[in-house]
Amino acid sequence: MLEKINSLEDLKKLSIKDKKILAEDIRKYILEIVSENGGHLASNLGVVELTIAMESVFNVPEDKIIWDVGHQSYVHKILTGRKEQMKTLRKLNGIAGFPKTNESETDCFNTGHSSTSISAALGMARARDIEGKNNSVVAVIGDGALTGGMALEALNDAGYSGTRMTVILNDNEMSISKNIGGMNMLLSKLRTKRTYTKSSVSIKNMINKIPVVGKPFVKVVQRVKRSIKQLIIPKMFFEDIGFRYLGPVDGHNIEELERMLKITKELDGPVLLHVLTKKGKGYKIAEENPDKYHATSPFDIETGEVKGKKKKDYSKVFGEKLIELAKKNKNIVAITASMKDGTGLKDFQKEFPNRFFDIGIAEQHAVGLAAGMAKAGLIPFVPIYSSFYQRAYDQVIHDVAIQNLPVIMCVDRAGIVGADGETHQGEFDMAFFRLVPNLTIMAPKDFKELEDMMEYAITLKRPVVIRYPRGGESNKITFDKHEKIKLGKAEVLKEGKDISIIAIGKTVSRAMEISNILKENKIEAEVINARFLKPLDKETITNSIEKTKFVITIEDGTIINGLGTAVKELIVDKELKDVKIKSYAYPDEFIKHGAVEELEEIYHLDTNSIYEDTLEINKQKQEKNQKEEKGQVKDKENKNREQEENKEEEKKQEEIQRK
Repeated sequence: MLEKINSLEDLKKLSIKDKKILAEDIRKYILEIVSENGGHLASNLGVVELTIAMESVFNVPEDKIIWDVGHQSYVHKILTGRKEQMKTLRKLNGIAGFPKTNESETDCFNTGHSSTSISAALGMARARDIEGKNNSVVAVIGDGALTGGMALEALNDAGYSGTRMTVILNDNEMSISKNIGGMNMLLSKLRTKRTYTKSSVSIKNMINKIPVVGKPFVKVVQRVKRSIKQLIIPKMFFEDIGFRYLGPVDGHNIEELERMLKITKELDGPVLLHVLTKKGKGYKIAEENPDKYHATSPFDIETGEVKGKKKKDYSKVFGEKLIELAKKNKNIVAITASMKDGTGLKDFQKEFPNRFFDIGIAEQHAVGLAAGMAKAGLIPFVPIYSSFYQRAYDQVIHDVAIQNLPVIMCVDRAGIVGADGETHQGEFDMAFFRLVPNLTIMAPKDFKELEDMMEYAITLKRPVVIRYPRGGESNKITFDKHEKIKLGKAEVLKEGKDISIIAIGKTVSRAMEISNILKENKIEAEVINARFLKPLDKETITNSIEKTKFVITIEDGTIINGLGTAVKELIVDKELKDVKIKSYAYPDEFIKHGAVEELEEIYHLDTNSIYEDTLEINKQKQEKNQKEEKGQVKDKENKNREQEENKEEEKKQEEIQRK
């Protein structure tokens, strides 16, 4: 059936029976692709019927569908003419794993982070009204995303506005990890609607039997009825803020979904359609482990086992070390924004359930909560992905830094992460954290240094940022040397006289690789592990630059306001003369999706590119020095000649005077 579908027009011609067959074909196709390329599996398997129904009822692209987060848009892409392109999913120059407006006009809004769809949809609906158009606007948001404050802010505004739009609540009881919090409790009650509908009818019959004595008593009865409904029918939450609530409806019943979606098109004002789906639907292994298969590397379909041996990574090292520290210090607590598995806190939760806090997809709240805990004497560790820490920037400044509170902010997935693209790359954190007073910013060169930095951060009793990449250590360089960490003190890993290579975090191993290759060309490089972006070790770096007069910086961040900028500022402040500097970092642009190694090569951050550049720059430096030396020799010869000529002239003058 899937072979027959090349456009939405083909889809709309199918019968319900054929659409059910299509749904199974799509599931098989997604399994094949994700098992080869990796990607978001469970969430996409869960929305197959829902997507088929939406694309059948609504007229995309005239009607607008905004996918919250967007990782569940694979089915949408398959149905909107990108079926064959899906084979390039998440590959360099291939199709993206999230909606991209530059891919298709049916992708009406770029998404990648949680809880944004209702705001965007409301904006589009209001624009439609101003322009006098009549198209539908739909936001598809998961139950996990409703734990995000932005979604609640948008619900509040949309309900009050009375604007015609539809919010489809895709309720699978999951975000990435299992949902928590008050919103989840509300939705749990809503899922039992089949029982409370009967209760509602009984209440109505009971109240209707009460003798009505005049209009005043009628109003009293209505108020009593409404109060009882509030207790029994939780859907009143949505209706009280201005939404028309429909559902819940079986999210895997295409016929029922289409019927309900057609109703939403006819209603005025904001409508919320509550849809119940199963994450990982149709693939038993993913159904039983939806959090594990939310996003996955390539895997074997038969067994579900990830292809290739899983190596130890920074997140796991962080989680293990935090348990060790927490056993020694009862004040240590851990906070996660619905990412306990991804950030390595799964075992911490088991070991210290009363000191572990999963607060949902709410990064702003996570940092604000940590500030309150720190003020009360606790030591909160807050591991959040780099691209998600952007969402909590105000709290970092306002709640943590201004009060100089000992919150330890662990920035996971720092630098380029690869296949998820612009919305998930973590190249900005050093730049935006460096602007904030009172922050100490560190980045480890390997696992051991991460552990040392975690221990050291506790002793500082002030705000600390520790950033580390996705994945594990370099398999080419092993560090035997680990100097004791001191505030703002860099580590000289290798001494040299020709060039200073200053690196931070995971790029330190690349600096060592380059220095080893340069040595084969008789170029002695001094390698400095900066360790601290803030405060920067000005003394060590200045001494090295004054010696070599040639410095390169390497970092897995943006070229603006990172390590390179800090070193350039130092050169200006110290008035260092005749210094050649070259900075290697990502340019001032959003970095597309692709394998990390491919992106590093494109942006000249790979070992070979930096090595070849360094050879060329060193050659230019030597030629310049040789030219200057020749010039100096020539100047000396000219000076000597001039002195001889002066002596001859003096002799002549003396002879004239004698005569």
